[in-house]
Amino acid sequence: MEITFNAFYTLIAAVIVLLLGRFLVNKIDFLKRYNIPEPVAGGLVAAVLSYIVYSIWGYSITTSGVLQTSFMLIFFASIGLSANFSKLKEGGMGLVIFLIAVASFIVVQDVVGISLATLLGIDPLIGLIAGSITLTGGHGTAGAWGEILEVEHGIQGALALGMASATFGLIIGGIIGGPLAKLLINKYKLAAPHSKEEINARDRHDQNDPHQTGEFVAFEYPNQVRLITADNAITTLGLFAGCLAFAEFMTGFSKGTAFELPTFVWALAGGVILRNFLEGVLKVKIFERAIDVFGNASLSLYLAMALLSLKLWQLADLAGPLVVILSAQTLTMALYAAFVTFRVMGKNYDAAVLAAGHCGFGMGATPTAVANMQAITNMYGPSHKAFLIVPLCGAFFVDLINATVIQMILKFFA
Repeated sequence: MEITFNAFYTLIAAVIVLLLGRFLVNKIDFLKRYNIPEPVAGGLVAAVLSYIVYSIWGYSITTSGVLQTSFMLIFFASIGLSANFSKLKEGGMGLVIFLIAVASFIVVQDVVGISLATLLGIDPLIGLIAGSITLTGGHGTAGAWGEILEVEHGIQGALALGMASATFGLIIGGIIGGPLAKLLINKYKLAAPHSKEEINARDRHDQNDPHQTGEFVAFEYPNQVRLITADNAITTLGLFAGCLAFAEFMTGFSKGTAFELPTFVWALAGGVILRNFLEGVLKVKIFERAIDVFGNASLSLYLAMALLSLKLWQLADLAGPLVVILSAQTLTMALYAAFVTFRVMGKNYDAAVLAAGHCGFGMGATPTAVANMQAITNMYGPSHKAFLIVPLCGAFFVDLINATVIQMILKFFA
């Protein structure tokens, strides 16, 4: 029997998951030591409980997909609203190098998936499903391509396999990123962890101080105290509403055209356009701190809802070959991030944080990447470079490259 949560119950459940995750991370040394994001910690416990209930009584829970999507769009809009053209210039060669590394990994991911599927005697396109379609692409891309693979290529259950693989990737991306970065940081002695007192003192930092207002960037410290007013909050909500309205309009307007893009990409683009138009043309000052608060809150709620809706029995029902492919993809991601991403980005602290971020969106989604990086920078200190590069690369460029690679592969098999 399926129980459907409406938006209100979904929000309540997500908050409970976040509070549970915060409690577990604070109380369990393993979770804190390996920088497991709070939404992942709480979400996994909720998924296990859901599996037990389903196994014993046959009840399953479906959460509000509309609310989850809305928080995801708000998060991407906040990235756009936090970015201006001067920041893009700051990314410089680092952004180009990271993008090349990420694009190369998309090809590696699909080669691994298709090769293993062929060796295991199953349709090679199932390897593509367990490749960049779901792991780099996430649930949205899995849903879009799943229907195409079922209708046009005859892959039965492609959509279900895609959802399960994307969910697996979302979890693994949130689990391996923090420990990998911590291992690299400790091995190369790149930074020392901050004490609890230092973290608390930093989080109490007053950004009204004119000497330190520009020290921090969006999403870098989710627990940072950011003083905002009701007027600032209302104005910022208006900006988000404008971005989401723009995204909805452009998604419908571009459907079936050469420049058709996912809705979240339009939300991010809307934020960039609105931010730079207001500041560059109208000379309106954008209130960064309110954007940071709403963006971080949306990120946490989105991840909690995504994991809350996880149905472990769908993963348990996966065929053995698919489990083998996903396990190999996990190992490939970890090795690539450690031996390619980390090295080409400079083998320094920023490179370690970027490696954690790459694990996040290389296996799951950009919000997972940001959560991974937050867990590291909250413990070891800021990485402005990583928080500049990863959201831009993971939210925009990667999807364009991934779509191109997938289309080329499908044409080859057709």
